[in-house]
Amino acid sequence: MDNFHILSDSKMRNEDLCLADCATTHTILTNKKYFSKLTMLEAKVNTISGSANLIEGFGKANIILPRGTKFTINNALFSSQSKRNLLSFKDIRCNVYHIETDRINEIEYLYIISSISHEKCILEKLPALSSGLYYTHIRVIVTY
Repeated sequence: MDNFHILSDSKMRNEDLCLADCATTHTILTNKKYFSKLTMLEAKVNTISGSANLIEGFGKANIILPRGTKFTINNALFSSQSKRNLLSFKDIRCNVYHIETDRINEIEYLYIISSISHEKCILEKLPALSSGLYYTHIRVIVTY
């Protein structure tokens, strides 16, 4: 599936595309709706092309992945100017989940795994894009 279809399908389901990123030190979210607590504060971030004023705030965020796996991210960064949501591997681990990769029918996947009573349980299965980056969709955790 190409990037256009991935993006348009997720918008129809009220979800946002999110890349799982081993290189980012913090989860970066592009929409305030994911934050339960947000402190607005401009800050610079270092990118491959240099330093940029992309960070507009930080705080506690809550997201849910397609199969229902919930994440609480205590120190997520808010950047409405960012082109993508990034879920850091560090925050996956902070939620007591593990990561594995596997290849099925020529498609590589990143598994988010929970270990319950020493049994491995695959919670989420993130496919790789042609670029090699793993993606998923995130949405707001609705509380009543």
